[in-house]
Amino acid sequence: MNVLAQSLDDSPQLLDAGAIQRITVRLAHEIAERHPALENVVLVGIPTRGVPLARAVAHQLVCLGHAPLPVATLDPSAHRDDRPRPAAPQPTLYDVDGGSAPRIDGAVVIVVDDVLFTGRTLRAALDALVDCGRPAAVELLALIDRGHRELPLRATYVGKNVPTASGDRVFVRLREVDGVDGAWLRRSTLP
Repeated sequence: MNVLAQSLDDSPQLLDAGAIQRITVRLAHEIAERHPALENVVLVGIPTRGVPLARAVAHQLVCLGHAPLPVATLDPSAHRDDRPRPAAPQPTLYDVDGGSAPRIDGAVVIVVDDVLFTGRTLRAALDALVDCGRPAAVELLALIDRGHRELPLRATYVGKNVPTASGDRVFVRLREVDGVDGAWLRRSTLP
């Protein structure tokens, strides 16, 4: 067990590797049900853990018999409203395998993130997407939705809803990044 997993041992585990696998399969089915032909659908992962999650969902769609989907990464950090912003943020959409970025003009873009909390990261991702093109539609896939939205946004696809207090923390760990698959809830120690 790695150090990161050991540091979360005293926290309740929300998801283990098997649960994450089952969720990615279910989410792939939900995407295929909503977009049967998967024409013009692009998966866009938000670093760090949204990218391997997008790859996992894309893999499950291939396992269901669909053609491979383009998977990209989008770094919305220059568009965040809680940090200084550059005068002219540059588009930050990249193909995850190093190729040219997929075209998002007219595409259905499914933004993939590990945890949906206040909605601020999603708002920044929407701003970044607009800098990259004009999608026909934008949907959100979140592995965990913990509530506490500060903006009127919601996920189209949710792996697991987890009621939390605003001071709680949800930690998602994925094998590709952290060497272990799972999600843990660390309760706030504040009264």
